[in-house]
Amino acid sequence: METEDLSVETADQSIREDEDKAATEKRMEGEESRKAVKPSSRIPTFQSSLARKRTTTPSAESSSLPVKTDGPIRESLIKEKGIASGEPLKTKLPVFGDRETTLSPRIHSSSTENLSPSCSSGDLISETPEDAPFSPKRNDSFEQKTCDGSSEGLEGSLQRPSLRAETEPHVTSSISEPSNATLSASIESITKGDEDLNVSAPQDEIKSSDLSFCTSKEHLPMLSMRMEPSEQQKPCEDMDSAVEDSEKASLKELTWPLDEVKQEVFEDTEKQCPLLKKNEKHSSEVLSKTPLKQESLHVYHKTKTVESKQLEHHKHTPKTSEARGKSFALFCFFPTFLLLLGGFGQHIWLYGVPKSVSHLMVQLELHWLEGLWLPQAECSTDCRLTLVESLPEGMHFPSDSPHLQSISHTWNNLLKQANSSVDIAAFYFTLRDLDTGITDPSSMKGKELFNRLKQLQSRGVNLQIAVNAPQTSRADTDELAGTGAEIREVDLQSVTGGIVHSKLWVVDKKHMYVGSANMDWRSLTQVKEVGVSVEDCSCLAHDALRIFGVYWEIGAQKNGSLPPYWPGRLSALSSSKYPFAVKFNGVPARVYLSSAPPQLATYGRSDDLSTILSVIADANEFIYVSVMDYIPMSQFTNPPRFWPAIDSALREAACARGVEVKLLVSCWSHSPGAMFVFLQSLAVLGKTPLSCNIHVNVFEVPSTPEQLLIPFARVNHAKYMVTDRVVYIGTSNWSENYFTHTAGVGLVVNQTGSVVEKGQQTVQNQLQEIFQRDWNSDYSDPLTENHVEYCRRKNKL
Repeated sequence: METEDLSVETADQSIREDEDKAATEKRMEGEESRKAVKPSSRIPTFQSSLARKRTTTPSAESSSLPVKTDGPIRESLIKEKGIASGEPLKTKLPVFGDRETTLSPRIHSSSTENLSPSCSSGDLISETPEDAPFSPKRNDSFEQKTCDGSSEGLEGSLQRPSLRAETEPHVTSSISEPSNATLSASIESITKGDEDLNVSAPQDEIKSSDLSFCTSKEHLPMLSMRMEPSEQQKPCEDMDSAVEDSEKASLKELTWPLDEVKQEVFEDTEKQCPLLKKNEKHSSEVLSKTPLKQESLHVYHKTKTVESKQLEHHKHTPKTSEARGKSFALFCFFPTFLLLLGGFGQHIWLYGVPKSVSHLMVQLELHWLEGLWLPQAECSTDCRLTLVESLPEGMHFPSDSPHLQSISHTWNNLLKQANSSVDIAAFYFTLRDLDTGITDPSSMKGKELFNRLKQLQSRGVNLQIAVNAPQTSRADTDELAGTGAEIREVDLQSVTGGIVHSKLWVVDKKHMYVGSANMDWRSLTQVKEVGVSVEDCSCLAHDALRIFGVYWEIGAQKNGSLPPYWPGRLSALSSSKYPFAVKFNGVPARVYLSSAPPQLATYGRSDDLSTILSVIADANEFIYVSVMDYIPMSQFTNPPRFWPAIDSALREAACARGVEVKLLVSCWSHSPGAMFVFLQSLAVLGKTPLSCNIHVNVFEVPSTPEQLLIPFARVNHAKYMVTDRVVYIGTSNWSENYFTHTAGVGLVVNQTGSVVEKGQQTVQNQLQEIFQRDWNSDYSDPLTENHVEYCRRKNKL
């Protein structure tokens, strides 16, 4: 530091020796005149890279400053700048707030060759480092002179408020050349020692009459504020107080971002001084040549660094907000992600890894959503419904009695129409007589059907069979599997305790069959059956296929369990609340499918037992029931228990509502003895004084001694109900286990109120006629006490 101080003093002495006495005297005179005049306010300066601004008392006037400089210094400067003596420069300068502003020069060198015409006369222009910080920072390395010549730290100057938030139109200001006194004073302030050498000269000594615009290309212009002439005469103490009040007020008015103020100032100054862009670089070069104190240079670089950080802060404020937004989003997302991850881990721990999307949706209880995006098949405008039946050989009805199409013909016709798929759910598969150990000519129809099934794969038709497990005879299913058919045995016993008793066909997803006939050659020729075939009715076929899908899913499971929820793709398409609206043979109808047991009922599926009870409750005139077994108790549980659900409904309809109830049951070697006792309790209700309109008949299929040798044959196996309003065709016997454990299917058709044209007939009328035919036939007799022993005495094979 001592070596640097010595070099500065040597340079200062050489400069003083080169000065002529006349200039020194005039400089002293200028200094005395400057001290005689008290400055009106402390005015901060503007830098090219910072565009600082402070507000002072507004002044609407601009004055031309007198030129006092003479001699070689003035002439050399005028020649260098190309400015004629006494020629004023007039230009428009920006005005911020309520004050006029002009650009003032900065003194950067101690030599007269480096001095440009000053922007003020009589006072030394306050000099600030080129890149001084915008925000007020205290720096004890800078000193500032007060009005009385004393030195004070730059704390006040660096804490001055920045630019005001508003700008006003530019006004014209007259620029005059600086006086010699001003230049001399400026040189002296630069060449002084530690006390006088300041990077920023005292700003409090600037007068409004000294402000002018600098056209020098070597010096950085600075923006100053003009003051009212009346304020120039105020005491220095009053002005100091006024400046402090002005600073406090200006701090409150700081609203402009730094970048906007800087841009506006440079746009205005570039119009006035084209060489302004070079001043910042030149200022740095001059500062590097000036023998400044190391301490001052250190302060300069420090303040420049602070300013750069502040500019960078303002520049990146939007990015910081954006980063905060991202951080907040991450803060919200991360805990959610952890919760989902933990929940999924717990789900896998409890239920295992899902095998498919459908499996996952079932586990998450979202199975019902899966059916939303599945294509919904539209029903044909005219579906063809055909009631079908099988009549055992040797049983004949009068020729004038109604007859139905045979089930054998119907099944073969469906297989002929098959183009893509055949899906069959069955209790067992014995279409050939291999299971009986005997050869019976009546088995030919079953064999014919079996051969058609074998040919499906060669025609490109996919055959899928869901059959109850375990099977007593696998001969047919094994041979069909050898031709390419896919067989799945459904072990419902380990799941619900029942069996697959359904008899369901779906062909090409547009034809279907449901009824009492099993996939057995005896169902075609040795057993009385009733069923229904629906063709060209894709919506109903799709719904039936979903019931088949339940059995298919269970057959794929090897652990003997049911899913907690069924997939949405197996949800019901029809129900008692939302039946299909179709036309059967031209007659409008409402139709839906039901299933049993409840454990196998998918979302929206009507329960089979509930369906039967609702049909009974809906009847107004009559209820006709044809079923093989009718037992209001549990038939396959030990100990047996009373189950009065259907029995109570029939009693209520007959005794309370006066509905005619006819119940037709079968008499064969497998008839349970308890059934006839319960039936007698129903029939007795018709006696006085109750006189309930309820009747019970027993239907017996005639048999020859040879036919009696055929096991599980010669029986009325039908399971249907017809009322004055609705038709129900099912696959279950009417006892508890068939509705609570065993798989079954029911079809409900309601054509009440439909317009029937000539040549048309409702399904209800057709089935009613079939029931009346059987009821009034020679094979039907009223229930008696002898039926208990008589039916059980029949040969059991």
